[in-house]
Amino acid sequence: MKRLLPHPLLSAILLAIWLLLVNQLSVGHLLLGALLGWAVPLYTARFWPEQVRVRRPLLLLRFTAVVLYDILVANITVARLILARQERLQPAFVVMPLTLRSEVAISLLANTVSLTPGTVSTFLSADRRCLIIHSLHTTAPDELLATIRQRYEAPLREILEGC
Repeated sequence: MKRLLPHPLLSAILLAIWLLLVNQLSVGHLLLGALLGWAVPLYTARFWPEQVRVRRPLLLLRFTAVVLYDILVANITVARLILARQERLQPAFVVMPLTLRSEVAISLLANTVSLTPGTVSTFLSADRRCLIIHSLHTTAPDELLATIRQRYEAPLREILEGC
């Protein structure tokens, strides 16, 4: 069964994303979404560095809600910053020592940071212990790191690493 459906959660997520993208619930789109949800994980399974195991699925749902809320708030904040006088911007590169060790968790953290407007993951050290983040505007880099740790890194550690 594992060979035919290597990542069932990913398959379900891909089906849901497909249905949201087409914005239509019909038998044809359900079948096409299910086919994509089955085929993509099946053909990409060999590229996955490790087996993903979600240890706290309810926390994953909460994490997703937090990220979506942060994206919404960050969009408004970035719009205000850009529409205001730009000499007030204080961009910065911030080095974040990581407590995550799983490649999947580190990748999700870097992608989450990049998805949130105003921040971008720019570099991961070769030993995977530090992530360099660019912030469009920050007056307190330590507060930025504390926020990322609390809202993203700590939940990812619980969800994927069981710590």
